[in-house]
Amino acid sequence: MDEKTGSGTKAKAGLLSDRVAARIMTMIADGNLSPGERLPGERQLAEKMGVSRVSVRAALQSLKAQGFLEAVQGGGTRILAAAGDMTSPLGELAKVKEQNLHDLAEIRALLEVWAARRAAERASDEQISELTNALEKQEQQKGSAAAKAKASQEFNFHYMVGKASGSAVYMHIMDVIRDIIDESIEFHQYDLFQEPAEDGLALAQHKDVLEAIKSRDGLAAKVAMRSHLSWVLDSYENERERLNSETKSEGLPGE
Repeated sequence: MDEKTGSGTKAKAGLLSDRVAARIMTMIADGNLSPGERLPGERQLAEKMGVSRVSVRAALQSLKAQGFLEAVQGGGTRILAAAGDMTSPLGELAKVKEQNLHDLAEIRALLEVWAARRAAERASDEQISELTNALEKQEQQKGSAAAKAKASQEFNFHYMVGKASGSAVYMHIMDVIRDIIDESIEFHQYDLFQEPAEDGLALAQHKDVLEAIKSRDGLAAKVAMRSHLSWVLDSYENERERLNSETKSEGLPGE
């Protein structure tokens, strides 16, 4: 092979793999692919983009080197969040002090209210069906013995509201803090909301959010999510006052 021709072929292949990498990044940025989700196989990507598997493989290797993707054990490739290892220190912060869970609830109240409005405006019929199924599964979990399962389904509902917003930026943020949100929801189920009436109220509030999204009413979805997370914040405040009152009555130093 002529050296010049060989160099030109390599340069062309390099440019093509760069374009493939850019198209994959666009799919992530558009929210078509979410953090934690597996990419289609090399053959499927090659057929979809009309390029060779060699170009796809080179593009995937480039994105892995940049920290956007990682190899999955057993084969395949998965999308990484923008700041993967932040979850561990966040989780430790939550365990050290309950106030940190309260702060998280305040931050969620800002983020998830926005996401609920966007979900009402942009959710696909399939995503609405997924939200409905998640809520039905949450409703099926009864009694204190099912606390962990209820927490898991509640997290799933909130996560899918975010996914239905169609925002890649929001989903990357959610993926960074998903572990600490999961821990906070477990705290709700085991410690904060122990009465059946409280459990039923949380479920009813989720139903309000879902109905607003089904109705494509962005304002109603925003109001419903704000009402739900404001109730969570009020519950933290009430719990704090109760604990402070008990501490004073026992003559112990306050927080």
